[in-house]
Amino acid sequence: MLDVEVIRKDFPILDQIVNDEPLVYLDNAATTQKPLAVLEAINRYYERDNANVHRGVHTLAERATASYEAARETIRKFINAPSTKEVLFTRGTTTSLNWVARYAEEILTEGDQVLISIMEHHSNIIPWQEACRKTGAELVYVYLKDGALDMDDLRSKLTAKVKFVSLAHASNVLGVVNPIKEITQLAHQVGAIMVVDGAQSTPHMKIDVQDLDVDFFAFSGHKMAGPTGIGVLYGKEKYLEQMSPVEFGGEMIDFVYEQSASWKELPWKFEAGTPNMAGAIGLAAAVDYLESLGMDAIEAHEQELIAYVYPKLQEIEGLTIYGSQDLAQRSGVIAFNLGDLHPHDLATALDYEGVAVRAGHHCAQPLLQYLDVPATARASFYIYNTKADCDKLVDALLKTKEFFNGTF
Repeated sequence: MLDVEVIRKDFPILDQIVNDEPLVYLDNAATTQKPLAVLEAINRYYERDNANVHRGVHTLAERATASYEAARETIRKFINAPSTKEVLFTRGTTTSLNWVARYAEEILTEGDQVLISIMEHHSNIIPWQEACRKTGAELVYVYLKDGALDMDDLRSKLTAKVKFVSLAHASNVLGVVNPIKEITQLAHQVGAIMVVDGAQSTPHMKIDVQDLDVDFFAFSGHKMAGPTGIGVLYGKEKYLEQMSPVEFGGEMIDFVYEQSASWKELPWKFEAGTPNMAGAIGLAAAVDYLESLGMDAIEAHEQELIAYVYPKLQEIEGLTIYGSQDLAQRSGVIAFNLGDLHPHDLATALDYEGVAVRAGHHCAQPLLQYLDVPATARASFYIYNTKADCDKLVDALLKTKEFFNGTF
């Protein structure tokens, strides 16, 4: 199990007072805090090795290039990709999914279908809306059953017309973890390409893209104790070879003629311009940090917190929790509302108690429309959260209810 008190010392931002209360940070699904190991790795790069990569022959350039490509290898091993050719650095999950949807535009034709779910983040909806709009393909949704993905609905809609299936591994609202390996097998049976939004799973559980057999897998650094502005797109080499670059310019070219150009080999074919070297190095440091804790231990810790806090939240009269009640299907995300109190007011009240949660539609408006709520509050847990944090959340909710005279 994790020694959380030791871990918390690695995160200086947590040691502060907010509204005269010790900070309890429960907005980890939006972004996680950064350990000293990551901050020091970024500082060390800028203080010692800052130079552009792949271009210079001087010492700093060679050191920067070596560190950048070592970061790619670190990511490859972390997700068990077969080759670094299949690991592309992007700005984040949104960019990664947009790249795949752009590739889909080269394949889709009128009469084809793209299958997604109603629980998707906007980053896994809008790119597919655009791809379908441009090609005449149809965007088809899978809906929910008992707060989780309706697998019967998925099977009924997964026909030969479906060319792409794109799903969240874990929902950023419901906290439900989808059976991606099983779904991938079903998708491949009808010849569909499987795309996974791993933004909410990669920080919290062991990912093995070969075992899952997914064709594309996207995730972000800032949700897994890494820096902002860096993410990854894993793609099977056969698809990346077919896929056209999205951006053009320096670094991704092999040779440029007056009227044409040729591209570098994978993965650099997709990385135009000066890359985010510090971000990649910081992300590798975050991966090293998480692996030092153990991904299985991280998942077990979060499951323990959810098992502890969920029944306490259920006991609060007037509190509605969204998503499956089967805790085995859940990640460390809980979305809720308290009576008819607006989630923004609820989040503000919790902030007065030092508890940071999210409020709003969580970039998942189709899901909230389906749930028939305009917004929710959301608490999300990570490696540095404790049972005391859980108790503080429950206590703050009870105080909020009392403040509003419990009229729910």
